[in-house]
Amino acid sequence: MILPSIETPDDLQPLSYEELNQLSQEIREFIISNVTKTGGHLGSNLGVVELTLALHRVFESPKDIILWDTGHQTYVHKLLTGRRYGFKNLRQRGGLSGYPNRSESQHDWIESSHASTALSYAHGLSVALEQRKELIGHGGKRHVVAVVGDGSLTGGMAFEALNNLGHSNQRVLVVLNDNGRSYAPTISKLSESLTSLRLNRTYLTVRERIRGFLPRLPRVGQAAYLGIHGVTSVAREIVTPHAFFENLGVRYVGPIDGHNIEALESAIRSAAEWDGPIVVHALTQKGRGYEPAMTDDLKMHDYKLPAFSEGHANATSFTQAFSESLIALADRDERIVAITAAMAGPTGLLDFQTKFPNRFFDVGIAEQHAVTAAAGMAMGGLKPVFAVYSTFFSRAFDQANLDVGLLNLPVVFVFKSSGITGDDGPSHHGLLDMALCLAIPNLTIFAPSSAEEIAVMLETALSMSSPTAIRYPKTDPKPFDGHVGSGLDAREIVRGDGSLCVLAVGKMAPTAYAALELLGEEAKRVTLYDVRVLPPDARMIDDAVTHERVITVEDGTRQGGAGTFMVSAVRSRAQELERPFPTTRIMGVPRAYLQHNKPDDLLAELGLDAEGLASAFARLLANQPEFPPAIHESPRPHYF
Repeated sequence: MILPSIETPDDLQPLSYEELNQLSQEIREFIISNVTKTGGHLGSNLGVVELTLALHRVFESPKDIILWDTGHQTYVHKLLTGRRYGFKNLRQRGGLSGYPNRSESQHDWIESSHASTALSYAHGLSVALEQRKELIGHGGKRHVVAVVGDGSLTGGMAFEALNNLGHSNQRVLVVLNDNGRSYAPTISKLSESLTSLRLNRTYLTVRERIRGFLPRLPRVGQAAYLGIHGVTSVAREIVTPHAFFENLGVRYVGPIDGHNIEALESAIRSAAEWDGPIVVHALTQKGRGYEPAMTDDLKMHDYKLPAFSEGHANATSFTQAFSESLIALADRDERIVAITAAMAGPTGLLDFQTKFPNRFFDVGIAEQHAVTAAAGMAMGGLKPVFAVYSTFFSRAFDQANLDVGLLNLPVVFVFKSSGITGDDGPSHHGLLDMALCLAIPNLTIFAPSSAEEIAVMLETALSMSSPTAIRYPKTDPKPFDGHVGSGLDAREIVRGDGSLCVLAVGKMAPTAYAALELLGEEAKRVTLYDVRVLPPDARMIDDAVTHERVITVEDGTRQGGAGTFMVSAVRSRAQELERPFPTTRIMGVPRAYLQHNKPDDLLAELGLDAEGLASAFARLLANQPEFPPAIHESPRPHYF
């Protein structure tokens, strides 16, 4: 076994290529063994084993800066930088993050869990090193390397960065990990061009002839390399419409077998000498070495552990309810179209895509474009539904605000994984969607407390002439009272004696309902509402004003979120009616970056489980002060 002897990247240097191939196999076996126990990103990491080994053999991390985009392809990088022991608790409290994490290791420069950012980081870091005279070729000996791919190059921010790199001639080495995938087959004209190129017989034949000729040439340094590379560039121009990268001022090398360590090292070492931005294009296979990951890359992209029943195993999930409802409504209305940003499977749109292929649009990892394209569709008389993870919606807030909201267009946003999501850490919690959407005039937010609410809310949203959003959590629905609301109305669940009114949003409604059961006799003093819709139902606010105390409960940020909005409405209504302003409390997620842990455990830590809510209700009824939850913070290191 070689893997147990690898504690730092320096340990790779003495290994022969035969030993490196053996190590590659051991790494794949280690990743498969661990990730199938803990859950995590499986396919993407199995595809970058040789590429990661080559990078750490050529460059001296962390002196040389290696940036990973997307961050879910860094398990091999973590293994080679001394974190093998943390994999037993991958994505669990106290264990490794599923992404690069600056508090874990000096080898992690960025926490790149949202795609298409690494090239911009690389541009900035290259400028900084150049200014400090530390960049290679500018008085120093440090390199800046950005590993992009796995769909990240479909994001508009990546193209903006490439344009600036080419314009400024900033010295950055870009490694394009081309596996033709993101969560699913990558959608982009660039992807089609690269695929066409790597399969073109004329180009490959010319390249092979040149490769066979190269060993017979004398080594005359960089000039010879550049001359030969110019010949291959000519060959490439013959068989492709245009040299995409070179039209942006970025030199191109490849394509190269991304599972041949020796070939990768040779190409990367040569490219590292280029005085300017350069791309090394490596062809890899997502899920390599594990048949289930190669044949089902959608499920194996982010491997999920088998679910365990909690007494409601037969309950319909939120995503399933959305998928079925959208198809049923689209059957009746041909104007309904669906949009995804490279996440048709996770957001529940695969069945829609199968049934209505001409009404389904996958724009790649391009949320900003998706939103404004949806606005155009709405202007043209269609009914667009853009399904996206809550955390990724924040990337397109400007478009939602000014391209949809300002024009008051009937675009329906559907946010999956709203609230606390858990295992993926701070970048994936969907804590901002309500705060962001409430800042957009004319936009109505629906927050279902049960899967059964999805169909009602989606139908209502699609009937409206203004923008709407439906947000639901990653976790499965919990048992509730079995009733469903309608329209834009809140739903009264329990009627109390006027002592306390609880305004619970979305998944927190069944949690608050369970909390009342824990209160015993005191529960008779509590009125509980399922808020359902924001801005809130005016009749619910009128009723809340008649209570002595009001408490709001949400699984989003409490700064500027639903609670703040509702308490403001209660205050304003009390003033209008010349009534005393009730004592109010806002319960939600504090202003903090919450680290990875199971969703229910994080909610319990924040006092947002049934026991925590019951305690808060009891304290408020007894006029006792509230106790802020403890927040687990990680140190933020500085590498310069």
